[in-house]
Amino acid sequence: MLSAVQIYNNPLMSFKSESFIVLAMIAWTYMLHAHFRSKRVEYRYFTKPGKRKKFIRNPDGSIRYWDLSECVSKEVCPLDANTKNNLRFLIGLRHQVEHKKAAGLDSYLSARYQACALNFNHYLKELHGKRYGLDQSLALSLQFAELDHTQSKLIKDKENLIPDEIISYVAAFDNRLTVPEIESERFAYRLLFTRVVAKRKGQADRVVEFIDPKSDMAKSIAKDYWVKEETEKPKLSATQVVQKLKAAGFRDFGMHQHTQFWKAHDGKNPDKGFGTTVVKSWYWYQNWVAFVIDELTKAKNAEQAAGQAAPAAVPD
Repeated sequence: MLSAVQIYNNPLMSFKSESFIVLAMIAWTYMLHAHFRSKRVEYRYFTKPGKRKKFIRNPDGSIRYWDLSECVSKEVCPLDANTKNNLRFLIGLRHQVEHKKAAGLDSYLSARYQACALNFNHYLKELHGKRYGLDQSLALSLQFAELDHTQSKLIKDKENLIPDEIISYVAAFDNRLTVPEIESERFAYRLLFTRVVAKRKGQADRVVEFIDPKSDMAKSIAKDYWVKEETEKPKLSATQVVQKLKAAGFRDFGMHQHTQFWKAHDGKNPDKGFGTTVVKSWYWYQNWVAFVIDELTKAKNAEQAAGQAAPAAVPD
């Protein structure tokens, strides 16, 4: 896990998200295997055609051990539900990015990477002892640019390069979770940073100052952040939405289909947060594209499943 975090924090590295995910998944697998071994849990794949186990082997002849998905799915897995959700999400994301680079992921999903690292340290100590904790390795990454509105816009621009397939995957996964699960710090660990003027000695020496989230200062920061977020969301015209849908593989989805779709799903209802009115014209947010892709994908899969399940015609 230290290697995963080191690579992610290295400004000279490319493929930060891809490298972090792969190394983190290996770290979690090793840790859970060690736990299962200590509890005498059989974590090797096997069949039992008779009274004896027959272990399943890899092409090179070695015995095949549970992968992380299998570890997380077992009742004997000691992890809490939200930590499992975080790992399942990253496992699925690994499948999405292992054959395709996705620029913009580093900032877009950083809260989930942070939760993964913190969860790992928590369970490393809980399952194997506090002496193995990684707390002493805590450090804050130094930046080469000020975190202001301009930098925020650059980050948003990069996030717009994320392939629609991955946007769809994120939306589909999140739609399966409840609000408390989405908000859990075990699933995604979020921090809000803002620049403040030092008011006492010693405070000016720290790049980060932690404050009580219930304090007046924290409430005012959260309110200011909410206002900025609302004004900085990228907006898409209906034509741009259709273009993105076609690029995602839905080539028969045109303007007429889009109009019928948003009417059927009450897409222009402001309470749903899919878009907004600007000078009497409606513009869509990126989450609308993700929602449409997810719904079309589910409809396509259901249609295919129904076709496969249909009984063969009986000849006269």
